Amino acid sequence: MSAVSSMIDSHPQGGGVDKQLLAECIEACFSCAQTCTACADACLSEDSVADLRDCIRTDLDCADICAATGTVLTRLTGSNTATVRALLEACRTACAECAADCEEHADHHEHCRICAEACRRCEKACAALLESL
Repeated sequence: MSAVSSMIDSHPQGGGVDKQLLAECIEACFSCAQTCTACADACLSEDSVADLRDCIRTDLDCADICAATGTVLTRLTGSNTATVRALLEACRTACAECAADCEEHADHHEHCRICAEACRRCEKACAALLESL
């Protein structure tokens, strides 16, 4: 059991959502945020950094949106369902865009391939949680 799952299970209010989907989404959001930040940094180290400008921007936007989404999802006391839905939609969109950008560079840059995979996982986790709300 992950630390996220343990914390959700131990919370007195529990959040009123599917705990497994919630834990998976929180973990995917934070993993994606870290991966996108690392990818942007790796892109900045490439000789072709000018060609990766849009990818870097998309990486950083996605990282910020994923981090914010993961943070809000972690708060189980009370809920503004409209805000949570909007964040999940934004996160899903940011992940889809970032994955598409990174997939364009995945044949030449391993960090972009890894990032695209993390984005697709997060995109799916957000969609699954959205469907359960």
